[in-house]
Amino acid sequence: MGRGQELDLSSSGRDSKKGERVGGGGNVRFRSINSDLSLPLSQGLSCHLWDGDVLCLPGSLVSAPGPVLVPTRLQTELVLRCHEETDCDLCVRVAVHLAVHGYWEDPEDEEKFRRAADPELEEPRNASLQAHIVLSFQAYPTAHCVLLEVQVPAALVQPGQSVGSIVFDCFEAALGAEVQIWSYTQPRYQKELNLTQQLPALPWLNVSADGEDVRLVLDVSEEQRFGLSLYWNQDQGPIKPWWHSNLTGPQTITLNHTDLVPCLCIQVWPLEPDSVRTSICPFREDPRAHRNLWRAARLQLLPSRGWRLDAPCSLPAEATLCWQALDGGPCLPLVPPLPRENVTVNKVLEFPLRKGHPNVCVQVSTWEKLQMQECLWADSLGPLKDDMLLVETRGPQDNGSLCALEPSGCTPLLSRASTRAARLGEQLLQDVQSGQCLQLWDSDLGALWACPMDKYIHQRWALVWLACLLLAAVLFLLLLLKMNPVKGWLRLLKENIRAGAASRSRAALLLYSADDASFERLVGALASALCQLPLRVAVDLWSRRDLSAQGALAWFHAQRRQTLQEGGVVVLLFSPGAVALCREWLQDATSAPRAHGPHDAFAASLSCVLPDFLQGRAPGRYVGAYFDKLLPADAVPALFRSVPVFSLPSQLPDFLGILQGPTAPRSRRLAERAEQVSRALQPALDSCFRPPGALGTGCGMGPEAGVRT
Repeated sequence: MGRGQELDLSSSGRDSKKGERVGGGGNVRFRSINSDLSLPLSQGLSCHLWDGDVLCLPGSLVSAPGPVLVPTRLQTELVLRCHEETDCDLCVRVAVHLAVHGYWEDPEDEEKFRRAADPELEEPRNASLQAHIVLSFQAYPTAHCVLLEVQVPAALVQPGQSVGSIVFDCFEAALGAEVQIWSYTQPRYQKELNLTQQLPALPWLNVSADGEDVRLVLDVSEEQRFGLSLYWNQDQGPIKPWWHSNLTGPQTITLNHTDLVPCLCIQVWPLEPDSVRTSICPFREDPRAHRNLWRAARLQLLPSRGWRLDAPCSLPAEATLCWQALDGGPCLPLVPPLPRENVTVNKVLEFPLRKGHPNVCVQVSTWEKLQMQECLWADSLGPLKDDMLLVETRGPQDNGSLCALEPSGCTPLLSRASTRAARLGEQLLQDVQSGQCLQLWDSDLGALWACPMDKYIHQRWALVWLACLLLAAVLFLLLLLKMNPVKGWLRLLKENIRAGAASRSRAALLLYSADDASFERLVGALASALCQLPLRVAVDLWSRRDLSAQGALAWFHAQRRQTLQEGGVVVLLFSPGAVALCREWLQDATSAPRAHGPHDAFAASLSCVLPDFLQGRAPGRYVGAYFDKLLPADAVPALFRSVPVFSLPSQLPDFLGILQGPTAPRSRRLAERAEQVSRALQPALDSCFRPPGALGTGCGMGPEAGVRT
């Protein structure tokens, strides 16, 4: 690195180069200077500016050998450095105040220094105190360091006294940027000075709300041409462009509120060579942007043992593995022994498992709540298995213990607890030792084993079948003894067995929106009437305790899985509130979202129901229904018409036929059952649809009801 030319830093030369006009916009004023760099300084000081940038390495503190020149204070000023009348760049002018620090260790050295500067000597020498001052300027994404060689005459050297200041014109910066400035000596005799300053934002870009939408107002002259770019500023990856255009001002651009995400940023720059680009990210704290981000996030599980979370922005979340038992219930976290992992979006990650298993799921959660859960490995590894997960813990002296992961906790195998794992503890321990269990994870701290439980269930059923055979033999003897009296009883028994078999083979999960108390009574009446048929009905009205313990989302996951695995059907009961929730999730709502109750299984279920309809998996699994007087036929969203939708009670026979499936009786018997259900519904319908002038608001007639179009 070479030394530069000595600059003319006299007071007269400096003033002759300054302009007097003031430019800028808004409440910020900038002073214009010429395009050349200058270093104004106090009387008596001299300075050299080294060519180019230097390395920004402060180095370690060293002791001063005597009086040294050090920076004591930093001051900044915003100026415009203009190459032409209309071609100006924003600059930060930095003033560095200097003082003498330290004392002479040897009085003789001080005396020699004073004699060298004595003007009365016949041949006086130009004695002076010299220092190398470094100025470091950082404004993301750029950083500059310059080296200044400053000299002060010996006559001005007084320890502890200020000797003046130097001014550096200037460091270029962008509007809206945050700049950091450091100053120190080389070598460094004291702690470096630092100063942080937030530069004003672009005065002609304004972001404002327009109802649900957002307006970008760019107030520039009609001839001004500029570039505008909207992009996703991802912390865990490169910038991802979203929209770009070259425009001529002024412009007003409207963004849909559903497009807002926290990392959506706006970049504006004049269409000129080497122009400074200004970026702002105004939606980092917007609640709507954070809600949209989680709605746009998609969790995918990849074969095998891989997963990926796709999202436009980084998510402050953690991912954990959990174990989903076949009998439902919440997914049990595997932490410990497996660790939690911070989520990196748009990147394929792997969990430390040796082999995959359909019961292993992934949960993504924040510190507030569980956000999403997926068990998509079941698509490639088959349905959930009735396996018991054993957790092996290994001690420092190679002694370990085994426990079974159950909803009540991790139950030791050799314990007296009244759980299934404790009753079969010795058998499960033998299965692990004989290699009949699948090892999912292994480390120095422990291991995870998945042990099949099918054979123990088969043993139990063998005893049941033996008892049934004995009972059948007894009945056959009775039949031989009393043929005629037994005929009627056998006929009744046959019908009951058929009804019981039908009820076991067909289950129905009823989902509805709790619009008001009258509508809930109507739903309860419908569920009770369907239970009188060969159907097994599940509805959240009868499971409030489980809802409180598990949460609406976990309860729905368990019921939906059990219903579909048994060949059942999910019934979507549409009402004004249900239609409004569907349209809200489809991002077509024009009013603010309503708050949902803690037991609203319909609102919680939409996160899983909508993907089934969007991906074409709904036919054969879902059926829709609505009440005649409560909702017009065209109010049901078109997305849900890919499955049969029935009007009640006018289409009850067809509705019951779909629910009962292949076991549905003949049309005459079906009509009788429809009449029974209609009679059971009538009191609730009369109470719900009151005539005009009656007390109460009726079903779905409250202040929050109604279909939003």
